[in-house]
Amino acid sequence: MKPTLLVLAAGIGSRFGGLKQISAVGPGNSTIIDYSVYDAWRAGFGKIVFVIRKAIEVEFKATVGRKFEQRLPVEYVYQELDRLPSGIELPAERTRPWGTAHALWVARAAVQEPFAVINADDFYGRSSFQMLAGFLKTVQDCGSNEYAMIGYILRNTLSEFGAVSRGVCQLDGDGYLQHVVELRNVTRNGNRARYVDESGTGHGLTGSETVSMNMWGFVPSIFDHVQDQLLEFLTRQGRASSAEVFIPTVIDRLISRGQVRVSVFPSNELWFGITYQQDLPYVVDRFQDLVKQGIYPEKLWD
Repeated sequence: MKPTLLVLAAGIGSRFGGLKQISAVGPGNSTIIDYSVYDAWRAGFGKIVFVIRKAIEVEFKATVGRKFEQRLPVEYVYQELDRLPSGIELPAERTRPWGTAHALWVARAAVQEPFAVINADDFYGRSSFQMLAGFLKTVQDCGSNEYAMIGYILRNTLSEFGAVSRGVCQLDGDGYLQHVVELRNVTRNGNRARYVDESGTGHGLTGSETVSMNMWGFVPSIFDHVQDQLLEFLTRQGRASSAEVFIPTVIDRLISRGQVRVSVFPSNELWFGITYQQDLPYVVDRFQDLVKQGIYPEKLWD
């Protein structure tokens, strides 16, 4: 059974100021998604599912989706504000997306096999897809509660142009995830890092911490867990105008309750992505370097 790649591509790009998931970064107007799908295809993934919004459907399919439809099965699911569990009504004042856990939940009908989850605007690196594919290909039970995450080194994931949020991970001695703490306002500090907490107090980080970049390996059992957590969130915070529920938060709660176990596969890849407009030239330069090194062909899909 070949695993599926689930790509979260419904973001609104508020800090970037546009649809960063379809921004050209490589030769031939290649997007970051092109490189992710190419790496996934080489690693043995057999289907792509995109989570998008109806508002970007035409542009996304024309710019991104059409490239893959003749090579791999492609499906689309839609993350809309009113797509909620039965019995939950959309608050009239709600305008912001519900978060990545909601994006995962809306894909439940399209995925019946082991699958990976990634962000559309993040570059994860070839070896990360190979590690995750290796894990997913060994899964025999789609009802299992054994999952996986690719862990990155914090200093390899920071933007040069502004603060970011990072899920800092604690692992046990056997390499299983114990806890994820979402830190906001994380910035580079030489080879180290720092963050500012909600009270405005600054804290130092070594830069070598393991962080989650939203690259997960799941089986369909995750959807029931996410629905339970989504219902809890909507009941408790659904009226808040900007509250969101994120995959790391859901996983952290499931681990604390003893419901799941997550293997962490460490990656030395240099992650990069688009958060700010200033990130775009840097990302373009990185892909030019990767093409020059022969890691990617100049024309990915010829």
